[in-house]
Amino acid sequence: MKQALYIQNSLSGKKEEFKPIHKGFVGMYACGPTVYNYVHLGNCRTFVSFDLVYRYLLHLGYKVRYVRNITDVGHLENDADEGEDKIAKKAKLEQLEPMEIVQKYTLDFHDVLRKFNTLPPSIEPTATGHIIEQIEMIRKIIDNGYAYEINGSVYFDVNKYNESFPYGELSGRKVEELIAGTRDLDGQEEKRSPLDFALWKNASPEHIMKWASPWGIGFPGWHLECSAMSTKYLGEQFDIHGGGMDLKFPHHECEIAQGCSANGKSPVNYWMHGNMLTLNGRKMSKSAGNVVLPNELFSGENLELDKAYHPMVVRFFMMQAHYSSTLDFTSEALNAAEKGFDRLMEAFKTLQSLPAALTSTENTETLIAGFYEAMNDDFNSPVLVARLFEAVKYINSINDKKAGISEKDKESLIGAMKAFIFDVMGLQFKEDQDNSKLNGVMDLVIDLRQDARANKDFATSDKIRDYLSQIGITIKDSKDGASWS
Repeated sequence: MKQALYIQNSLSGKKEEFKPIHKGFVGMYACGPTVYNYVHLGNCRTFVSFDLVYRYLLHLGYKVRYVRNITDVGHLENDADEGEDKIAKKAKLEQLEPMEIVQKYTLDFHDVLRKFNTLPPSIEPTATGHIIEQIEMIRKIIDNGYAYEINGSVYFDVNKYNESFPYGELSGRKVEELIAGTRDLDGQEEKRSPLDFALWKNASPEHIMKWASPWGIGFPGWHLECSAMSTKYLGEQFDIHGGGMDLKFPHHECEIAQGCSANGKSPVNYWMHGNMLTLNGRKMSKSAGNVVLPNELFSGENLELDKAYHPMVVRFFMMQAHYSSTLDFTSEALNAAEKGFDRLMEAFKTLQSLPAALTSTENTETLIAGFYEAMNDDFNSPVLVARLFEAVKYINSINDKKAGISEKDKESLIGAMKAFIFDVMGLQFKEDQDNSKLNGVMDLVIDLRQDARANKDFATSDKIRDYLSQIGITIKDSKDGASWS
């Protein structure tokens, strides 16, 4: 299927034909979470969207280096240059070390994305693991005349930068308008302009997370980490940078400024931004009291939706809207998605057992080409879903003996639907994912039983074996250990 792939580039505002910098290789970066709290559904939608992009590029045969960072330092309250580090604040509240907070919420992030069946990135760097790279990038920006040091802090000089590069080109903002909309804030008197942002902040004695630098003890600014890590692993220029719409300004705008000022060129060819989601027509927020975490969605333990929804149903629901469109979570919409998901998966099973005819009554090449046309149009997953249901209609007609399909076309359609449903969309049969959970549970149960046997607690060991037998699970002991079926 030799068709051009087009991407809606947030920088130009146009759909552009995708042309990788390096032939056959794609460098892709997504802004990962700040791990000071449980991952929320908005985060998940962003990462599921870019998982779709990643999967489709792999399907097209590209070698993709997908980098997704973990922000574990330097993200201050309200994303400002003043205030308390969110991770350090959480650590104080929970009376834990900051790295315990990082580990706790990083594990939750990975667990939730595993349930959504997202592929792990090629590299998942952390901000704390790249302090040296961030310091070196600050040095380059200072040497090139776009930053200044004062009182142990280093600030990016936006006005100086704007003399050589267009600050605000990603978000469509002008420096003059931004200055007119600012007001003096406490702690900003050391900046030359209220638009200037911190590359390095001098740390107060009570600040927990801090490092030595040429400018004193401090910590890096939030925007700097992504620039330093993307440059290290993808080079001074790479293909795709993604994130939520809320990161376009100031975070991604500042990344462009840092890349241009350090290396003399814009760092990214294609900027992609996922849109927000709402819950029953309202933006999710703690103040509104309508936040639903992914695991609450999967368990049904929330006050906003009617019942529990399987992670694969939620993933499928997310793909029924384009990544750049707002998505509203409602019980009605999720119930409809659940029915659609079940129809799609059942049709795929039916296709494999259909008898072949001498000829096909539908043009399967046209059906399959439609899958590619949808995804080549800026990864248009809702159109892909519609095209898949055209195939579902055809499959059901064959099953009802109202249509026919040749053996060759049947094999082609099976291969294409398998590729787009499972490899590209990343869906799984519900029972497959549920069985993978059972594997983990059974590993734990067998370990507990083995511990009981080792401690000569045969009553507990037999109790575990007998109960499992009652529910249809057989434990087999051998010299190599225990297994189950």
